Amino acid sequence: MTICPWAQREPETSYHDQAWGLAVHEDRVLFEFITLEGAQAGLSWSTILNKRAGYTAAFCQWDIHKIARLNQRSVDRLVQDASIVRHRGKIESTIGNAKATLKIIEQYGSLDHYLWQFVDHKPILNRFKTMQDVPAKTAVSDAMSKQLKKDGYKFVGSTICYALMQAVGMTNDHLISCPRWKACQTT
Repeated sequence: MTICPWAQREPETSYHDQAWGLAVHEDRVLFEFITLEGAQAGLSWSTILNKRAGYTAAFCQWDIHKIARLNQRSVDRLVQDASIVRHRGKIESTIGNAKATLKIIEQYGSLDHYLWQFVDHKPILNRFKTMQDVPAKTAVSDAMSKQLKKDGYKFVGSTICYALMQAVGMTNDHLISCPRWKACQTT
């Protein structure tokens, strides 16, 4: 058995082997992945993985309440922070998305409940044989993207939402030849 082809080099290998596809239900971690997947738009995933610790430090250890209170001075400071992607729109979207998340938590009880409703609160178990079989987006990610945007989120297109679903175990997109495919079925 071999691991998924996209994870043949570090830091992707460690991420693949330790986290990708495991079911996540903690709001803080779900918010982290919404942010990281949005930050990745137009960049390589290895760039984001290499900046993950910088993001954690820059965005208050993923404390959603603290992020929602960041202001324009904070944005100006973060645009200068080389430990993250210095894209003003992506930084501002993180703060706006934190504010939207607080509303979601108030309405739904948790970000976890809100996001996982799109897959009926259980992972989609795919049986892909090749990377060409893995879609970039689906009807579910389309619906998630549309709702997130309606609820005030930015940088949450359908492809980003599908990557989020893969990352947090809402869909098991490890190839069936990968040892992680079976491991992620039981989460």
